[in-house]
Amino acid sequence: MPSELAGGQDSQLRSRIKSIDAMRGLVMLIMLVDHVRERFFLHRQVSDPMDINATEPALFWSRMAAHLCAPTFVFLTGLSAWLYANPAAGQRSAAGFLAKRGLFILALEVTLVTFSWLGSYHTVYLQVMWAIGISMLALALLCRLPAHWLLVIGLVIVFGHNALTPVQFDHSEWGYSLWTMLHDRGYLLQSEWLNIKVSYPVLPWIGVILLGYCAGPLYAQSMSATRRQRWLLALAIGSLVLLLLLRGFNLYGETLDWQLQASAWLTLMDFLNFTKYPPSLNFLLLALGCMGLILWGLERVQGRLASRVERLLVSFGSAPLFFYLLHLYCLLLMYSIGVAVWGRNHGDYLGVDHIGWVWLLSAVLALALYGPTRWFGQFKQATRLKWVKYL
Repeated sequence: MPSELAGGQDSQLRSRIKSIDAMRGLVMLIMLVDHVRERFFLHRQVSDPMDINATEPALFWSRMAAHLCAPTFVFLTGLSAWLYANPAAGQRSAAGFLAKRGLFILALEVTLVTFSWLGSYHTVYLQVMWAIGISMLALALLCRLPAHWLLVIGLVIVFGHNALTPVQFDHSEWGYSLWTMLHDRGYLLQSEWLNIKVSYPVLPWIGVILLGYCAGPLYAQSMSATRRQRWLLALAIGSLVLLLLLRGFNLYGETLDWQLQASAWLTLMDFLNFTKYPPSLNFLLLALGCMGLILWGLERVQGRLASRVERLLVSFGSAPLFFYLLHLYCLLLMYSIGVAVWGRNHGDYLGVDHIGWVWLLSAVLALALYGPTRWFGQFKQATRLKWVKYL
């Protein structure tokens, strides 16, 4: 009887982790589309928030889909940290692992990731890996606090940071560098030899990782699947209803108000046109609300097709950092070869003429990277090499 119970617990654990990995895998594929866009459609670059009068709907919705990625990455990083701190047998501190992993990710950001985007180190863009790394370091410092304090701090940051928008510093003022890292994207350094730009101000992301950590008990072994799904659905719907209220009446949570446009389609685009740098409250409510619905759906949907889709997503989601680095260097290689063969056909850029080509290139690249990513995910699970776990 004990062995049967243990087997049931192991099966439930695998089911829980599978839904998390599948969620990661989905946003990795959406991220792939966005990065292909940034490689081969950069001549049609979008602003933040987007200019709906200058952005065609197909491009707008492609970019909108990518808004799901960063909040999901950061939230699930916090949730995974809770799972690390609360294994099936006993408890352990996540602080050390978070600190080492955060520093490792920061090192990757300024080395391999920076080079993969530009093929040089003249400009270092501190992007999503920077935000994840700093958020992990912040969580390492705070994770020993009582859970209710972590929840309060996370909610205050996520809901309150939009009120800080009027606070600004000039380049010459004391506090500019710190505020640039925390809330206002900009250059930390500009020189002939090196530029450092913060693309992802970290304060809101610290709030998101704290909320993810606080959500960890939803995936505890003591939590039944039915109760977890009920909580996921309630939190997701609550986030989206709050978004409708705040955004619908232009109350709070976004810098630019929405307005009625010439068509219902443009009005919808304007309504959902949120700021990402830093992520507004409305941006986060939409992304985390959708994430909750998808996590709920991943556990609810059954059947042969659903099982196959889940296996596909899990293969990408079980080795996210490996896939992240691999796809960036594949895109760098593809772009370099394309420039050598066809030259730069859109001013300073090589690019395709329609967003449809971005979707097609993304699908081809996803198929090409499926095998290596699946192999590495299996290798990571089987190996005893500790450094591999960081990937």
